[in-house]
Amino acid sequence: MADVNTLMYKGKPLVRQGRFLFYGYPDDKYILFMNILETKKDGDLEIATRVLVQIQDTDENVSFAQKVVKQCEKKSFFDAFEIGTIWLERELKNSVKAPQKA
Repeated sequence: MADVNTLMYKGKPLVRQGRFLFYGYPDDKYILFMNILETKKDGDLEIATRVLVQIQDTDENVSFAQKVVKQCEKKSFFDAFEIGTIWLERELKNSVKAPQKA
């Protein structure tokens, strides 16, 4: 079986599947999901002009309707990824429970 190289950004995997991008570990409480909704042609490049950003709960027992924790749309991939990574870090930080006192 061949080794698969996964792109890592700030210590987390970034995976693209067509117009969908996933950032974060599936074992974490939340991941960042981005869907490129619209693009424009700039020479030979396709530039994202509308991107859906979602922070999703990875719990398999949560219904699809409850998976989306936060959501917005941005007009560029950079803006979408920037707000998405900020939201993801905040949600992951808030999901860690403080140790209980005995």
